[in-house]
Amino acid sequence: MADPVRVRDLIDVRPRFTTADAIRLNNMFRGVETQDMLNTLLREHMLGDAAVVSSFGAESAALLHMIAQADASTPVLFLDTGKHFPETLAYGGDLAERLGLTDLRILTPDPETIAKKDETGLRWSYDPDGCCEIRKVIPLERALAGFDASITGRKGFQSATRAGLPRFELDGDRLKVNPLASWSKADIEAYFVTHDLPRHPLVAEGYPSIGCAPCTSRVQAGEDARSGRWRGWDKVECGIHTPVADPDDPANQPVF
Repeated sequence: MADPVRVRDLIDVRPRFTTADAIRLNNMFRGVETQDMLNTLLREHMLGDAAVVSSFGAESAALLHMIAQADASTPVLFLDTGKHFPETLAYGGDLAERLGLTDLRILTPDPETIAKKDETGLRWSYDPDGCCEIRKVIPLERALAGFDASITGRKGFQSATRAGLPRFELDGDRLKVNPLASWSKADIEAYFVTHDLPRHPLVAEGYPSIGCAPCTSRVQAGEDARSGRWRGWDKVECGIHTPVADPDDPANQPVF
């Protein structure tokens, strides 16, 4: 007998989140420890179908460890742009295996698009926004089409543009969750030590924030953690995480 066809496979019944939902969740989890919050969200399926978006960067292990504790089968989406440091690719695979994450999904850009819009592979050098668009933004949007919510590792201390992040915000009609929004650098460090988490090998070489190799440089003392990203360009985000549009919207206020 053939497998039954789910209604969801026939029509679009993905929940449409609203500002009211983000406000409700921010208030519901006010003061709740991050791990407890993730346990509730993922084990009780409060987010619908949710996926974690991870760069396997300098601090990624902390959130991924928490996700593994809550539900190790949660999909983890990694954008393999074709421009990553080899250390990142090796670290990501090793980290997922060590934490017991069972659904790692490697996203890659469309080969035809790359051939048409970045034939030389040098678009990053004259149009970093365009490079991010075809190698990160479009592949991720395509992958997230079937999900109701995404979970990110963004933290408010990382840069001025991320200060005041709420735990829950809207991304179109999808929910975006930032579990570590209020965590400090010291909190992250303590978590790594407490749980004996492996470090990205480039951290020791002066890379506190790690993206694609051509667009990532070492950070000097006194600079913010993301100052080594797209150095020399008027660019602070790749495009998959756009700044909150209206900081006065109650849904976008930090509630911890």
